[in-house]
Amino acid sequence: MSGRIAKLSSFEEKFVRKDLPSFEIGDTVKMKVKVQEADKTRLHPWEGTVIARRGTGIKETFTVRKISFGEGVERVFPIHSPVIASLQVVAKAK
Repeated sequence: MSGRIAKLSSFEEKFVRKDLPSFEIGDTVKMKVKVQEADKTRLHPWEGTVIARRGTGIKETFTVRKISFGEGVERVFPIHSPVIASLQVVAKAK
């Protein structure tokens, strides 16, 4: 059984991103998210407040909330997703 766990964790290690800054709940983040449209890919800016972090390891996710045209919009992102082109912490939580 421990052999399987070792194989799984070594496999997951290949996909863990180490280029993202550390951030906590309450921080304001600015991201560039890759969006696939027909035959081209573009970068969509997304800025908001981190309201949740869930999971551990490769399965960890975070939720960002922003206000768009007077409506609250929440989106869940896997931390290690290749869809996130860049992530920058704009403001730390108090």
